Amino acid sequence: MNPYHKPESLLKLNPRGLVPTLEYNQKPLYESTVICEFLEEAYPNATPHLMPTDPYTRARTRIWTDFVTSRIIPAFHRFLQHQPSSSSSIDDVRAEFLDKLKQFTEAMDPVGPYFLGEEVSLIDLILAPWAVRLWVFDHFKGGLNIPQGEAWERWGKWLSVIEKRQSVISTTSDREHYLPIYQRYADDTAQSELAKATREGKGVP
Repeated sequence: MNPYHKPESLLKLNPRGLVPTLEYNQKPLYESTVICEFLEEAYPNATPHLMPTDPYTRARTRIWTDFVTSRIIPAFHRFLQHQPSSSSSIDDVRAEFLDKLKQFTEAMDPVGPYFLGEEVSLIDLILAPWAVRLWVFDHFKGGLNIPQGEAWERWGKWLSVIEKRQSVISTTSDREHYLPIYQRYADDTAQSELAKATREGKGVP
């Protein structure tokens, strides 16, 4: 769907017009992480399981999925939407974003390659769409400039396996399709709910 011309069928299910929105038994559900957890519970025989069975690890997964949506994604957009006229410098917003990625990485299983260890889980896939678009900072904002260090070696290991995962590849558009969309974010003229929230200093809507 075109996010700037939302169809009535979407708005009937979700008046805010946000995606994804899922219709299940003629009833709507929305919010990405909620939908992901719902699918795990609604289809318990589907594999691979993305939520751990251990209660503690499930809770920890929720903590770090929330960190992605409440910390990493807003920092991603503050960096991308930064303008020379902003009160903070681009170095400051870059450092803020890198700090959030580092905190996330330091919480990973030390061996991996995924966040929780050998198997992919929900937390990996919650961040994956943003992680595979880090090239936008090279294209629009002078680069991400990842520093050296053990944490960043671990980040590189995680990112490499995520980028090569077939489910991620098959659900990621070619860069040429992202460029006009992210150009509006880089110019800070995008009118999505997320862009507006970032402009107002708020989190993910």
